[in-house]
Amino acid sequence: MTLRQSRRRDWLPILSWAKAYRGETFANDALAAVIVTIMLIPQSLAYALLAGLPPQVGLYASILPLVAYAIFGTSRTLAVGPVAVVSLLTAAAVGQVAEQGTAGYLAAAIMLAVLSGTFLVLMGLFRLGFLANFLSHPVISGFITASGLIIAASQLKHIFGVDADGENLFLLLTSLARHISDLNLPTLMIGAGSTAFLFWVRKGLAPFLTAIGMDEKAAGMVAKAGPVLAVAVTIGLTAWLRLDAQGVAIVGEVEGSLPPLSVPRFDLALVKALIGPAILISIIGFVESISVAQTLAAKRRQRIDPDQELIALGAANLASGFSSGYPVTGGFARSAVNYDAGAETPAAGAYTAIGIGLAALFMTPLLTYLPKATLAATIIVAVLSLVDLKAVRETVRYSKSDGAAMIATILVTLGFGVEAGVVTGVALSLFLFLLKTSRPHMAIVGLVPGTEHFRNTDRHDVVTGTKVITLRVDESLYFANARGLEDAVYDLVAQNPSVRHFVLMCPAVNSIDASALESLEALNARLRDSEVTFHLSEVKGPVMDGLKRSRFMENLTGEVFLSQFSALRKLDPEIVVQHVSSVPNTLGGVSAEPPVKAV
Repeated sequence: MTLRQSRRRDWLPILSWAKAYRGETFANDALAAVIVTIMLIPQSLAYALLAGLPPQVGLYASILPLVAYAIFGTSRTLAVGPVAVVSLLTAAAVGQVAEQGTAGYLAAAIMLAVLSGTFLVLMGLFRLGFLANFLSHPVISGFITASGLIIAASQLKHIFGVDADGENLFLLLTSLARHISDLNLPTLMIGAGSTAFLFWVRKGLAPFLTAIGMDEKAAGMVAKAGPVLAVAVTIGLTAWLRLDAQGVAIVGEVEGSLPPLSVPRFDLALVKALIGPAILISIIGFVESISVAQTLAAKRRQRIDPDQELIALGAANLASGFSSGYPVTGGFARSAVNYDAGAETPAAGAYTAIGIGLAALFMTPLLTYLPKATLAATIIVAVLSLVDLKAVRETVRYSKSDGAAMIATILVTLGFGVEAGVVTGVALSLFLFLLKTSRPHMAIVGLVPGTEHFRNTDRHDVVTGTKVITLRVDESLYFANARGLEDAVYDLVAQNPSVRHFVLMCPAVNSIDASALESLEALNARLRDSEVTFHLSEVKGPVMDGLKRSRFMENLTGEVFLSQFSALRKLDPEIVVQHVSSVPNTLGGVSAEPPVKAV
């Protein structure tokens, strides 16, 4: 394979798996596509409703984006399309620039998809996938939990058949309380009945089918089609009993066509208003998508390329924007179904797109009498699975700081809306990172008797002497923690007037920036003035390379030891002789290694 061919396969993963595509693979992909299509049709309609868009837009966003991902994506089973959290973020962003139901609202949603796609592609091209790591898992989990509660609350108006709105949970609930007297009983019966049925389907249908003799895997697949049954039954009841005449809100006439292809009109004012939300949606969508893709890929020992995934998701969003859709990303539920149904390649997504396209062409007349309450029930059941209050308790028990950040993200999202929640989450993630790394764990270590190992004096029964102090720092050194290290060393030396050697043990130091290097130089000078020799031990190769390029090594009063044991053996040999029964002195023994400076 030539270098050019290799690069083509990196940019176009379809070239890798399409070459080995076989009839059996097609059969498995096609079966998975049928199952995912059945699941995706009601979901697409429901999430478009959540985003404040016409129902057919949800179908449009489930056609070309799937094809684009099949070409550029590295996950064999990720299913791309509208998802709950991104739909909620879309409604929040677009609602600030246009009114729902207007042409401007749809145009803004389309532009949001284009902006999100462009940002994702640029991130992929510049290999910036690592930026998503600055959103900690507790913050993401807290945001998704709060979003799930807000989404569920926002759909209660469709369940009750009343008018209610609000940007946060408090406003939503108070608005519902004010309008509860307008409750429509037929709507409530459809909404509550559909919700109860879908909850039962999720938990009880598969065991029921298994109990009556159906294969376990087949029963699971049938259970995934529960929303389709709820849609079919409520459409039939509404049309037969003319419940729309009794106040039941229905989807109404849905335009039956393939997505119209067009280039969105460029409006600078609109772009300025949406660029911030587009970036937030891109990052949240990528984090959700990559976590799903990596989880499923690990089960089959497959590889996911995060930077290529950025390009694939960007291409999917651009395809959605150019085909009258709105922002999309990989969804956990449908991806899990795709995986369980036996999908082997991204072609399953392309086949799903064909199924959705056929539905958009020929099934839309059947959706006229679809109650919005049924779609709301579908959303509520789907998003409540995202609410993980147990994770809050476990996170608080493990780490109070992470737990506090998680709770703060939840409260801000619930109290001030999703955009404020995202911004708070990002800010808290960065703050926690800086807080933890600016206060690294440092420990005075001593020799474990009878071994060559060194451990924390506060946790283990170890041996230390009066001549040598060894401080182990468990973090890379950079501008935020360099001064703290200086202060810690000065305090130690001041408290131990008999010390003659100070060793900075660096097994966890992966990098030293210019500020930290300056602090090390200051330490070296101050310790020299105090008649204390400054040494380093267990310095990693890349860090050592950097130190050798500086003047620090020329001025270092002590040595750089390859191991802490070799440092102690030279600086305080009496301790080694007294507490280590036999000291190896072969080329294979640690103690035989000379100091790095002497090499």
